[in-house]
Amino acid sequence: MTSPTRIGIHDLAVATAGHVLDLDDLAAATGVDPGKFHIGLGQDQMSVPGPDEDIVTMGATAAQQIIARHGVDRIRTVFFATESGVDQSKSAGVWLHELLGLPSTSRVVELKQACYSATAALQAAAGLVARETDTQVLVVASDIARYDLDSAAEPTQGAGAVALLVSADPALAELEPVAGLHTAHVDDFWRPNDSVTAVVDGKLSIDAYLDGFVAAWDDYRTRGGVDIDEIDLFTHHQPFTRMAAKAHRRLAEHTGAELPAERYERSTVYNRRIGNSYTASLYLGLAALLDGDDDLTGRRIGLFSYGSGSVSEFFTVVVQPGYRDHTRASETAAALAARTPMDVAAYRALHAGAHLGSRVDVEIPAQSPWPFHFAGVSGRARQYSA
Repeated sequence: MTSPTRIGIHDLAVATAGHVLDLDDLAAATGVDPGKFHIGLGQDQMSVPGPDEDIVTMGATAAQQIIARHGVDRIRTVFFATESGVDQSKSAGVWLHELLGLPSTSRVVELKQACYSATAALQAAAGLVARETDTQVLVVASDIARYDLDSAAEPTQGAGAVALLVSADPALAELEPVAGLHTAHVDDFWRPNDSVTAVVDGKLSIDAYLDGFVAAWDDYRTRGGVDIDEIDLFTHHQPFTRMAAKAHRRLAEHTGAELPAERYERSTVYNRRIGNSYTASLYLGLAALLDGDDDLTGRRIGLFSYGSGSVSEFFTVVVQPGYRDHTRASETAAALAARTPMDVAAYRALHAGAHLGSRVDVEIPAQSPWPFHFAGVSGRARQYSA
């Protein structure tokens, strides 16, 4: 009997916005104790997009790194996961497809379910690759988190993207087949069509997140998932990194296992500096684990994915031999260092001008340090340049 084909993450790349706001500056401007941000939320900075940046430009910047290494010939599908889409009909992935010169012989789809949809894309990608093992799927998770100024959620804002190349015989991490699932209708967080910022019930959202985690874990175990002692490290969805601490503690309480903080803390490194990136945040956590100093060869990582509203999933991956030759720690460090620091006044001016209607043509000059730019609106259609 032939062994089943290993399928998983063959490559992973990160991108973020071109500006950064230090939360010490926001604390000083708003008269808040900085510890509320650094300790209470577990956040140090937030990435802030400029006028020429959006989910398409960040997603394309992340995906370009993968294409430069692997080419495009085997990519038959692009899944673009986001909850901050730029059009009610057209997939953001279609613009990305053009910017990157991907083959016309490919399917392109946008997926939406709050912060969860990148995991849905990953699982769907694995199914497609299992059916056609010589093909690859490009999964892009890209989001901008914006909340009302002076709201409790304001310091958790952020912007970022992660691109994943899913293939057979993956170089980074094999996706294991068992997953635990949970869906429940909860009005904890949503963004109405007539609003550019989200509506949040903070306490309910935390409770729904933790309830979803426990339920997804129980389903995972019921379906044959490994015992908690066989999972070496964890990364959890991080709307703010202290949420990962809450999740980790709840799982320990629920299972009765000892789960020291060292088993998840490394996963918060990038999210602390980028802020909330919605669909991308879980996979920024995975990138941070893989980019760390410890050799993770053969280690099993548990991932908890949550999307408000709500959908939860718990699943595992196993880190592959030789994975260190394929990580991108230096590239991610360079991207974080390349952001332009800004003061609170400049950040708030960008926040105020973030919503751009389609009824008036406008040209936006290229400003960000990245290769792709939102160039404005012409004839009610979004324009991009490279």
